[in-house]
Amino acid sequence: MKVAFITRSTLYTVPGGDTVQAVQTARYLTDMGIMAEIKLSNEVIDYTQYDLLHFFNLTRPADILYHSKKAGKPFVVSTILVNYSEYDKYHRKGIGVLFGFLPTDRIEYLKTIARWLLGKDHLASADYVWKGQRKSIIEILNRAAMILPNSTSEYQRIAKAYPCRVKHMIVPNGIDSHLFRRNFSAKKKANLVLCVARIEGIKNQLNLIRALNNTQFNLVLIGSPAPNQKDYYNQCLKIAASNISFINHLPQTELVDYYQQASVHILPSWFETTGLSSIEAAAMGCNVVITDKGDAKEYFGAHAFYCDPAQPKSILAAVEEASNCRYNENLHEMILKRYTWKQAAIQTLKAYQQTITV
Repeated sequence: MKVAFITRSTLYTVPGGDTVQAVQTARYLTDMGIMAEIKLSNEVIDYTQYDLLHFFNLTRPADILYHSKKAGKPFVVSTILVNYSEYDKYHRKGIGVLFGFLPTDRIEYLKTIARWLLGKDHLASADYVWKGQRKSIIEILNRAAMILPNSTSEYQRIAKAYPCRVKHMIVPNGIDSHLFRRNFSAKKKANLVLCVARIEGIKNQLNLIRALNNTQFNLVLIGSPAPNQKDYYNQCLKIAASNISFINHLPQTELVDYYQQASVHILPSWFETTGLSSIEAAAMGCNVVITDKGDAKEYFGAHAFYCDPAQPKSILAAVEEASNCRYNENLHEMILKRYTWKQAAIQTLKAYQQTITV
């Protein structure tokens, strides 16, 4: 079987969780004998080489519309459906405050068109311009052989927002268990707190800095600013006290040492589907603080510490609690059992087999 992974055009230039998901899933599928090749959505693709297309990011339907129609092949979609609505409506600044008066799909449509007009991304499908976000997504769901959300919670959100009949299979995110191997003899730095994420409004680093400024904690923010959020990044730099430090995006191989040293990792986002860095950090023995909004609770349950992203006091309280608790070894065992890229690839292959045989 040969599969084309068709991803956003900025997959490598603006890396994110979907970059890791696509690269690692393709890698482990290849190890299992499936030829999985990553193609960017702005590439010319010879569809005749592939038995199946695998798309990523349902919030970018223009790419999926174009390639799925042109190829005429069965396709599946890793939905990765992030809900930006709370951030867009209540926490954006400047012209972004206008989003507060619009429905979610209209906001995503305007953002897609703006990226195209500003030359920050291509627009694959002309149909998308007149169909809009919502109709495009519903058409894709009706035509897809299967969707592969990262959690049951994500699937339920999709089913509620876009009622239609589509098969699904849950494919959780994971870790590279060969890379993120915990050194049980290494000592943690008690006050070292990490936040590994692209620096942008939805990740909420600004409130995190407000929460930990001038405290006993040393906060290290690892991630580059999103291309259209330099002002947000500069605001973070401006308010950060001396106990806050910034490091640009690092490859996963270089993250290992930071995870190994930190006692706490935090993602106080306005929304997370998974929080991939939280899983990686937890595998390396960090207590994890995560947002109480989104799907991540399905992964961590009672093994994480939760915060309200709108309240710096809540963020600080959760970090303090996490730093004072012993690491729960049951979390480590659960991750190795359920949340690895090998497991994700096995589940993905099951979806492929059901799709091809139907």
